[in-house]
Amino acid sequence: VQLQASGGGLVQAGGSLRLSCTASGSIGSINAMGWYRQAPGNQRELVADIASGGSSNYVDSVAGRFTISRDNGKNTVYLQMNSLKPEDTAVYYCYCNAVAITTWRTREYWGLGTQVTVSS
Repeated sequence: VQLQASGGGLVQAGGSLRLSCTASGSIGSINAMGWYRQAPGNQRELVADIASGGSSNYVDSVAGRFTISRDNGKNTVYLQMNSLKPEDTAVYYCYCNAVAITTWRTREYWGLGTQVTVSS
C-alpha cells in the first residue's frame, strides 16, 4: 500500500490550501485515514482523522478552520485548510489504517510529507 500526497505550498496568513492523499496498491480495506504534521523542533501531532463511516476528529488548534473528508471510492482523503496561521507551518503527513491483501493484516501506512508554509 502506497500513499501519495499533494497540495502543499506557500500561502499568506489567512489563506487556504487543500491537501489530498490517495492510497494505492494491494488494498483490502481502509479503516481510518488522516493527517499528522511536524514542525521543526516539535513532535509529530495528529491534525485530523476520519473513519470509514465519516466520523472525524480534530486537534483543538485547527477545529473550525480545517475540514477533513474522504472519498472511499477513490481511496482518497482531503484536508481543507482555511484561515491559515504561521503556526500551521509544518510538514504534513497522511496516513491510513488499512488491510493489505498481501498480508491480510491491519497496519498503518504513511505517505511522504508535503510542506505547508504560512507567511505572516
